[in-house]
Amino acid sequence: MVTREQVTVWIDDYETAWRTAGTAGLAGLFAADATYRQGPYREPVAGLDAIAAMWEAERDGPGESFDMVAEVLAVEDRTAVARVSVRYHDPAQEWLDLWVLRFDDEGRCTAFEEWPYAPPKP
Repeated sequence: MVTREQVTVWIDDYETAWRTAGTAGLAGLFAADATYRQGPYREPVAGLDAIAAMWEAERDGPGESFDMVAEVLAVEDRTAVARVSVRYHDPAQEWLDLWVLRFDDEGRCTAFEEWPYAPPKP
């Protein structure tokens, strides 16, 4: 069972890992056989090494300028749902995501599913 407080700490640690060079921090966040789905209909990235490679390909690096605000919406047993707002500064880009997270007994994420939404562009 995971608590709302544990999920909040996990999300804070996720943000810290995203802002940190390298991917060493992922082992504390994700189980070795975790899956990471970047959209509800996208194929999942499976395994810690594959997730690390995806992170390195997706982010600009630890100096990437953004603000992130998260709210845990629901927690039941080992599953949590959070609303996450991310605003990148350069280039300006905004996302509002829903994250569906499943955790193991050690508090590591075993399944991460992201539902990203960007505002319409004029």
